[in-house]
Amino acid sequence: MTEAQTRFGYTLMTEQSGPRELVRYAVGAEEAGFDFEVSSDHYSPWLTEQGHAPYAWTVLGAVAQATSRVDLMTYVTCPTIRYHPAVVAQKAATLQLLAEGRFTLGLGSGESLNEHVVGAGWPSIQTRQEMLAEAVEIIRALHTGELVTFRGEHFDVDSARIWDLPEQPVELALAVAGDRAIEHFAPIGDHLIAVEPRADLVESWNAVEGATRIGEGARAVGQIPICWDPDEAVAVQRAHEQFRWFAGGWKVNADLPTPRGFSGATQFVRPEDVAESIPCGPDLDRIVEAVSAFWEAGFTDVALVQVGDESQDAFLAEAARPLLEKLRAASS
Repeated sequence: MTEAQTRFGYTLMTEQSGPRELVRYAVGAEEAGFDFEVSSDHYSPWLTEQGHAPYAWTVLGAVAQATSRVDLMTYVTCPTIRYHPAVVAQKAATLQLLAEGRFTLGLGSGESLNEHVVGAGWPSIQTRQEMLAEAVEIIRALHTGELVTFRGEHFDVDSARIWDLPEQPVELALAVAGDRAIEHFAPIGDHLIAVEPRADLVESWNAVEGATRIGEGARAVGQIPICWDPDEAVAVQRAHEQFRWFAGGWKVNADLPTPRGFSGATQFVRPEDVAESIPCGPDLDRIVEAVSAFWEAGFTDVALVQVGDESQDAFLAEAARPLLEKLRAASS
């Protein structure tokens, strides 16, 4: 891939930082040279040790005003249970206006951790995917600016219209983890989101009739946790304390309802286990090697998650610029 084809992003991890800090980190990440910034959209942290869960949309509104260059994205919002899709359509349009065309709406089928809180239950994955597809249909319809009345299997919309719409439409990036999801979402999404560097996801997306091909208008956006620190032992300890939930994999992470559940599910995960899956310490080349799996799999965009609120200022001031230089050189 060429340098222009691979973009590197910074993750506003709402589970590990408060809202004012996230806005400050967003400004620092733009100054450090990141191409885009993604925000998680959680009601709870994965683990109590992370300790935060501010409202992502308020944070992004502030970030849109505090930054001027970086693209912004939700990574990801579930528009089906905690939020009605008509409400998501409205706030996405508003955020695009505030961001002056820099925003992409990242959508997914959600996790129980965030969606169960409204007492609407937790459907099966097949039902959640059907709900997401219906939500995309509603969001697309409302983003035309027309008056929309909709009666679906999962959602109703009654005489709704979005009054403040951006000239540049909000593009939709859809999270996928397997062939069934890709069949559902490739024809109706603008971009692919996936957290594993799997070439088969990109290939399957590109093979779906009606899908915009990755690299030919569509982007494949990945994400990878890292734990940079001048002291490797400190980095490993921090990654284990705050990111051991990552070892559970998508199926576990989607279905557990509380931080206590994640704590119990990961009680036997050792620091060395975490260090095997997350590059920890000061070695930037090791981080580059881990990230390279994404562009080698055909991903066009990769968002980095620097683990730990307490490490963000030092990471952005000391490591981000040289790391980005190495990443761009290696991916070109």
